Order: sequence, then structure tokens, then C-alpha cells
Amino acid sequence: MAIAIALILITAASVLFYFLSPWHLSPLASNWGAIDNTILMSFLVTGFVFVILVSFMAAAVIHYRYDEKRRAGYDPENKKLEIWLTAGSTVGIAALLVPGLFVWSDFVGVPDDAHRVEVVGSQWHWMFRYPGEDGEFGQVHTRFMNDDNPLGIDPDDPEGQDDVIVDYPVIYLPVDRPVELRLRSRDVIHNFKVPNFRAKMDALPGQISAFWFTPTETGDFQAVCAQHCGIAHFAMRARVKVVEEDEFEAWLAEQSTFADHQAISAGDPDSGQALYQSCVACHGDAGQGNPDQNGPRLAGMDRRYFARQIENFRKGARGDDPNDTLGAEMVPFANMLDTQGIRDVAAYLNTLPTETAEATVSGNTDRGKRLYRTCSACHGPAGEGRPAVNAPRLAGMDDWYLVTQLENFRNGVRGRHPDDMYGSQMIDMVQFLANEQDIRDVVAYINSLAGAEQAADNYSEADAEE
Repeated sequence: MAIAIALILITAASVLFYFLSPWHLSPLASNWGAIDNTILMSFLVTGFVFVILVSFMAAAVIHYRYDEKRRAGYDPENKKLEIWLTAGSTVGIAALLVPGLFVWSDFVGVPDDAHRVEVVGSQWHWMFRYPGEDGEFGQVHTRFMNDDNPLGIDPDDPEGQDDVIVDYPVIYLPVDRPVELRLRSRDVIHNFKVPNFRAKMDALPGQISAFWFTPTETGDFQAVCAQHCGIAHFAMRARVKVVEEDEFEAWLAEQSTFADHQAISAGDPDSGQALYQSCVACHGDAGQGNPDQNGPRLAGMDRRYFARQIENFRKGARGDDPNDTLGAEMVPFANMLDTQGIRDVAAYLNTLPTETAEATVSGNTDRGKRLYRTCSACHGPAGEGRPAVNAPRLAGMDDWYLVTQLENFRNGVRGRHPDDMYGSQMIDMVQFLANEQDIRDVVAYINSLAGAEQAADNYSEADAEE
């Protein structure tokens, strides 16, 4: 009897929890109410079967409870019961599957008037491409993929020259207008999912997949990777901004095309040297840094990372936290540079000697090596950085500055601004460094990488000269 009562209580509690639960689907912000209805149908069918089966178990426990006078019967076949069970199972499975088949047919049947956006995933980063004024995407191929052309667009295809490239994880979409997302992957299987749109699809290497939806609400929504794609899978996110049509068109007109990216000048080192004079007091005349002024080493810093951080200071994505007093000091200096000025300064910094910064942080390098495995996925096994995922070089950089910034990420002083998407990723990633000693151990190990990384640079340069 106790078992029967327990089964009845479990059934009643499960039904009540479903109806009274505080956890529900996120508010729907697209046209895919049919998917919600399909999910509801699945809950109802499986819930009905669950109640029936558990109730039958409770009734069987009560009715067939132990009785020393009762003898068990043997009935190996019961055709009537088998027919009823087969028919009931068939109806139940059909109720689960058939609505989903109709919804799936609509989900992949893109309307003719839908505009297109390409989504490209890589460990652990999203990039986007919009067709240009000609309305057509240019051809792509893996053989064209490199740090300056991460999407692999054919530079000789005229249809690709006006394609709009968004190499940061923010996608703009107009409200009440159907959009087809075409998905590709540069490495492993990813999955682009927007929970509020009730829509997702795998991005597969070597092929294109697609789905569509119509955003019905303006606002900011989070996109995630819903396919386990590696160690930083949980941090692979993007923002979907749904805006009015005129705002979308204005934003799209401001973005760079593939031709713009290809034509970007590496910058003028001579102009950059003149602009750099305002940086000398804190960062040194040769970009060697100045710890007394809390100015980190700039010589050898990845130029894309340098440019991105200056832009973050300019738009308030860095230096806005009240506890980031040193970052706040950078804001007025960053505002002295325009886009071309940033490129010129970066070009000048690339001409400066890149000797390894002096080590000032000590720690357990063996333990730091184990901890660094998480970092190596983005920053490279030798701390050389990976431009394809916008991860800067770490080897040879000022260790005291690395400690400061890791602590800033861990404490939320840096990376909380909604426009600092990579900073947001770092906040998630740095949580595996539980305390100050963990940080010092990792940085001590990065110090040990500097010599190997410098040797690799020298080898590459010598090889290039040959």
C-alpha cells in the first residue's frame, strides 16, 4: 500500500509542478508559435501516458498485493490486449510526430520575400555576412580562408565585393520581416539557436544549412551555440538586435563591405609615430611599457586586438566601470584617434622591437600549465594568439598587466559592457581561476612561453627570408 500511495503522490506532484512551475518557455518573439504548440502537444501526450501508466502501476500494486491464497496465472499471449496496446501506441506516436513534420516542412520552406543573412561559426565565435546592393552572396571556399578573409570569400568574384561583413558577434534584423539564416562552420559542428525565436539549426563544416523566422518584437536577444563544440562552447554567444526597418537600413549602410576589408590600409608607420608621441609617457618610447605609470607593453601586441581595445575605449565599452580607474584614464587618449589614426599607430607599433617583457610574477608553472589548457584553445598553445577568433597574443606581454586584467575580468570590472562581446566571453572563461594564486600560476606559465614563442617568430622570419 505504501508503494501505491507513493506512486499516486508522485503523479499528482508531477502534474501540479507542470502547471504551477515558475519555469516556462521564454517569451516568443517570432512567428513560430507553431513550434510552441508542438512542444505543448508533446507535453500533453507524454503527460497523459505518464499518468495512465503510473496510475495503472498503483492500481496493480493495490489489486495484486500479496495474498497467500492467491496463485499467479500464466497467460503468455493476449491478442486483444496486444491490439489495444499497439493501436494506442500508434496513435500516441503519431500525435507526437505528425505535427512536428508539418512544422518542420514550414521551418525549412523559406518564403520568397525573405532577406538572407549568412551565419558562420568557428570555435568559439560567430560572424555574419549580408548580401550587398546586388542582393547576391559572393562565392566562398575554404582555400580562401585566412586571418584577413575568415569567411573564405572568393576575392575574384565580383558578386562578393559588396557583401557586408560583420566580424563581431552582433547581428541586426528588421522587425516583422522574414529572414533566412544560412549557416556554415569553419571547423566543427555548431548550432545557432535563439531561444526567444524558438528557432535553431546546426552549422556543418563543408555544407550550408538554412532556416527562417520572422522577428515580431524589437529588442536584444541572446543567441547561443546549442551543439557542444569544445572547451569554450558555453561562451560562444551572440546578440541579436531586432530593430525597426529604417534603423536596420541605417546600421547596414554603416558596415564595411568585403571590398572595404580588402582595401584597408595597413596604416602609415610615419603618421603613427607622430600620433604615438602622446602615448610615450605611459607606454614608453619604444612601446616597452612603463609599470610605474601602469602602462602595459604595446610592442608586439596583436594589431587587431590593439585596434579593438582603442575602439572599446572610444565607445565606452572599456573604462566605464567606476572601479576601472586606469581604464578611465585611457578614454581621453583613445578619443584623440580616429579609425585611420588607430591603424597608423598599430602600424608603427609593429615596427618596434618585440623583446620579451621582464618577468615580475612568480608562481607554480607546472600547475599553471594545467590551468592554461583552457586558455590555449583561443590563445594558442604557445600563447601566440589566434586572430581568427580575435584572441590576442599573451606570450611576451607584461605579466603584471595580465594579472590585473584577469582580476578585472574575474571581478566584473571589465567585460560587463553589452558592447564588449569578447570581454563577456572572458568573464565566463576566467571563472576557472578560482583565486589569486591560480591567476599567478597561469601568468607564470605564460612567462615561460615567451622564449618559445619568440623563437618560433624568429624561425618564421628566417624561413620567410630564405
